[in-house]
Amino acid sequence: MSRTEAFREHIEKGYTFKGDYITMGAAMLDGEAVTGAHIKVPLKTLNRHGLIAGATGTGKTKTLQVLAENLSDKGIPVLLMDLKGDLSGLAEPSPGHPKIDERHQKIGLPFEPKRFPVEILSLSEQDGVKLRATVSEFGPVLLSRILDLSEVQEGIVAVVFKYCDDNKLPLLDLKDFKKVLQYATGEGKKEFEEAYGRISTSSTGTILRKIIELEQQGADLFFGEKSFEVEDLTRIDPDGRGYINIIRLTDIQDRPKLFSTFMLSLLAEIYATFPEQGDSDQPELILFIDEAHLIFKEASRALLDQIESIVKLIRSKGIGLYFVTQNPTDVPNEVLAQLGLKVQHALRAFTARDRKAIKLTAENYPISDYYDTKEVLTSLGIGEALVSALDEKGRPTPLAATLLRAPMSRMDILTEAELKSLIKKSSLAPKYGEVVDRESAYEILNEKIEKAEALAEKEKQVAEREKTSSSSRSSSRRSYQRQNPVVKVLTSATFIRGVLGVLKKVIR
Repeated sequence: MSRTEAFREHIEKGYTFKGDYITMGAAMLDGEAVTGAHIKVPLKTLNRHGLIAGATGTGKTKTLQVLAENLSDKGIPVLLMDLKGDLSGLAEPSPGHPKIDERHQKIGLPFEPKRFPVEILSLSEQDGVKLRATVSEFGPVLLSRILDLSEVQEGIVAVVFKYCDDNKLPLLDLKDFKKVLQYATGEGKKEFEEAYGRISTSSTGTILRKIIELEQQGADLFFGEKSFEVEDLTRIDPDGRGYINIIRLTDIQDRPKLFSTFMLSLLAEIYATFPEQGDSDQPELILFIDEAHLIFKEASRALLDQIESIVKLIRSKGIGLYFVTQNPTDVPNEVLAQLGLKVQHALRAFTARDRKAIKLTAENYPISDYYDTKEVLTSLGIGEALVSALDEKGRPTPLAATLLRAPMSRMDILTEAELKSLIKKSSLAPKYGEVVDRESAYEILNEKIEKAEALAEKEKQVAEREKTSSSSRSSSRRSYQRQNPVVKVLTSATFIRGVLGVLKKVIR
């Protein structure tokens, strides 16, 4: 048996599954594709999360596009974080190209141009279905993690939420939360101290400053109503294909705190909402987080712990998380250890640090008799990657350098007119397009303060009138005494001394 035949048998044995799967491409040996030696990923293990990594320009985004397309075709909804703005082309079919035909001939797969059901979502003022959440839905723990608060400050946040629950004050947006904080150390200080104990003014001041910092990154657009219902991410079109939900994030690349805030709230809401699924044949939803380093950038230890916990727990709900970044070292080791599928595009070694990173990356992959992993990592071409997945029993599949299939949809963005047309056809846009600002903590407390101030002003006026009236009566008595001659005589000092003198004589 030749080396190529042995390799083909090795791949077929490692990538043969009983259940359904998606095909990534064909395995490569010595830099050439082995036609028909297909690299597959079983749907059953897609909720074990994954990583797509590689240097700029090596094809990470196209790999993400291929995975999203094939998942959609299998009836699995997808959520994509589009920070570069180059994924909207999923809504239109590929125009085709001779190089694509040549690639698929080498792989041994037919190429079929397709468009996919796409929903455009937005966190900011960009066009698209608006994603919002209320402060109450966020909860005190998650809000404290995002704001990176101390234990004392976390306690204050918990008290604020308890006060609002006890007094039926809806916490919808950040102005509601700020108003309650100000009330706790201002007009309502006595009320808070009696019910919950003393609240430090310096601590509330620190929390307010951190909220303002969050607002400056655009969080005031995210917090509010109408809240997005995560069930709307799992829609299936009439042809049985899962919707590909694309969140346009091109204008928040320099606002990592807002990105982290949104991601954690979304994952927490999905975890709280979706039922336990256990071992099923396919996941309920797959999330791709492009430029994943933004989640971990400047993240506190508490925030990293929160992310790690969610990554560990959310797969039981049938949710898969896929991080897309330039280098695996961008992802903390605790999270990296939870990722089952790894698609590693080429890495470039320009410095000693780069070479060290390549060595560490190579050690994350199974040992192969057919590859020197470190060497392959630096020699992969565009649209080629090292792939390691999990089989249906959760065991790593053989490592394979893979010639990846091309996207079936357009590998370019939609025009402005196409994008507007797509958004106009959306069935979700009318549902979430209207901004709701119902009466909440801000309005209720303002009204309470105004009533208290009006009552205090009324009491002040009454007191002033009584004081004026009392002063007027005293003045009238003095005036009467001055004007009445009888009173004058009776109250005069001479008369009083005379009377007292007579009394003394009588007594003697």
